[in-house]
Amino acid sequence: QVQLVESGGGLVQPGGSLNLSCAASGNFFSIYAMNWYRQAPGKQRELVATDTNSGSTNYADSVKGRFTISRDNARSTVYLQMNSLKPEDTAVYYCNADRVATPGEGGRDRYLEVWGQGTLVTVSS
Repeated sequence: QVQLVESGGGLVQPGGSLNLSCAASGNFFSIYAMNWYRQAPGKQRELVATDTNSGSTNYADSVKGRFTISRDNARSTVYLQMNSLKPEDTAVYYCNADRVATPGEGGRDRYLEVWGQGTLVTVSS
């Protein structure tokens, strides 16, 4: 079983910063991409940032220049540094691991998608 545990959410004033972290644990060989999603009240979940194991990153237009995703492969951890936060950044932030390679039957890898439990970020004065 593979688990993702997020931390770092909380209440911050507009213009402030937060750093989210997400650690993967369990029996797996590799993770292709680690992503951050968010879901604001009454809205659909949206992709915020992606970090693949080849080192490429992508961001939603709404966070470009303010958020930075980074990954520590040795610790199987992904971070989201959020600066210049705005009230519209308020949401539950979810960590996602895509194409997690785990031991399968017959010696073949089994690929999973795993979600964290979410951490609330509130930007308010």
